[in-house]
Amino acid sequence: MAQTTFSIRMDENLKRQFDALCSEFGMNVTTAFTIFAKTVVRERQIPFNISAEPQDMAEDWTKEYWDEVRAKLYVAEQQFENGEFTDALESLERARVKYGL
Repeated sequence: MAQTTFSIRMDENLKRQFDALCSEFGMNVTTAFTIFAKTVVRERQIPFNISAEPQDMAEDWTKEYWDEVRAKLYVAEQQFENGEFTDALESLERARVKYGL
């Protein structure tokens, strides 16, 4: 099979860390990228999840915030099960005002 050269740019420190880790795995960077490329082609997708929250939300939304959200959702589920209803649009508007959304 014919070979070709593939060149990428990355942070020098990241490259050193990646080289060292690949070495621990018993391979070089070329082998690691070849494995990655073959997996992408075979599965027709990136072989890991890539996602990010919007930057401002990621910085401001702490574990405590999400614990509070989950607690409020639990209360809302209990109210729903007990036949207590809250107008969804009213609830959304209150949330928008409270959290500046």
